[in-house]
Amino acid sequence: MDNFWQQIPRPIIGLSPMDGVTDASFRYITAKHGKPDVMLTEFVNIQSAMYAPDIMIKDFTYAEIERPIAAQIYGKTPELFYKVAHIVGELGFDGLDINMGCPAKKVAAAGCGAALIRTPELAREIIRAARHGIEDWANGQTLEQIGIRPSAIAAFKAANRLRTGSDDAPKRRIIPLSVKTRIGYERNAIDEWIPNLLEERPAAITLHGRTLQQGYKGDADWHAIARAAQHAKGSSTLVLGNGDLRDMPDIYRRISETGVDGVLMGRAAEGNPWLFAGKGEVKQALCGNGIVGPQPAIGLADRFEVIREHSEHYQSVVQLRSFVGMRKHLIWYCLDFRGAAEMRSRMVRLSSAAEVDRCLQDFLTEGMNNSMHCGEATSAAAFASI
Repeated sequence: MDNFWQQIPRPIIGLSPMDGVTDASFRYITAKHGKPDVMLTEFVNIQSAMYAPDIMIKDFTYAEIERPIAAQIYGKTPELFYKVAHIVGELGFDGLDINMGCPAKKVAAAGCGAALIRTPELAREIIRAARHGIEDWANGQTLEQIGIRPSAIAAFKAANRLRTGSDDAPKRRIIPLSVKTRIGYERNAIDEWIPNLLEERPAAITLHGRTLQQGYKGDADWHAIARAAQHAKGSSTLVLGNGDLRDMPDIYRRISETGVDGVLMGRAAEGNPWLFAGKGEVKQALCGNGIVGPQPAIGLADRFEVIREHSEHYQSVVQLRSFVGMRKHLIWYCLDFRGAAEMRSRMVRLSSAAEVDRCLQDFLTEGMNNSMHCGEATSAAAFASI
């Protein structure tokens, strides 16, 4: 098995998948400016992957800079997991991750996501089906042989060609299977749920420290995550924690306290692709060779340049009918600098990368003029460094 999880120096510090957030542009920018140890796509419904390839291709678009990257899928039908595992392999992903943690009402009501915690036998059957699909694809079974439409196969090949610039098919290999889940449905069920998953020997389990019923309310239970790490000790399965992580000192503390093999960072990375640049400090400190300090401040010029880059990438790669989906990212970037509140009020009205660029230029010009009116001989470059 080509198991990238075992090749990453501990602790693993990766980007957590977030529905509606970690799209292709968010991941690209984060990979370029922070380089997490691992990235996962937004979750994709196995029904869409099978029967709506155009939608699936959008969500499974990625760049080579993002490797190692795992495709995250969700559903409840083992037979479809078997088939979609072939597609994940055909698209060249480094791993397959099964979402057993989404708390959304629509997802859980369908028996998917975190609802699988209530059906442990089905959860195990899904893991086995997906692994079987990975193995059969690696051993040469084609998409045609499992009934994938020719038009969908052509779309997958086109996506690979666009990403790599080559017509070469991805190398057939057994990629690792992982699971992202929660500590329970209505209560902490670590002592039953985690051993159940470990029976299927996933390469990694990422555990969000809340139950399904909690959603994202209350505090993440890192004691439960530590308990999961104890269950996995001595097995081949890694345990990663997730929930309420703010910065690298926070990560250092949680890993030290719980003994997990790593973490996935979520909301702290919104508008902050530089976050992961400090992961080396955590790794060194845990080896007793350093300390973990706060993240260095990002100058306004650097921040604005990344906003431009992100906007242009979103418009060219992700945008379907509207630029509206980019606005939340723009707002997240506009924190902790003079005039940030005013900038956020402007960002929510922008509809193109060109408008973003004009808005940033206007902000810098206004800031320089205001400084001059106050008797300060401030250049545009100096203002941007604030």
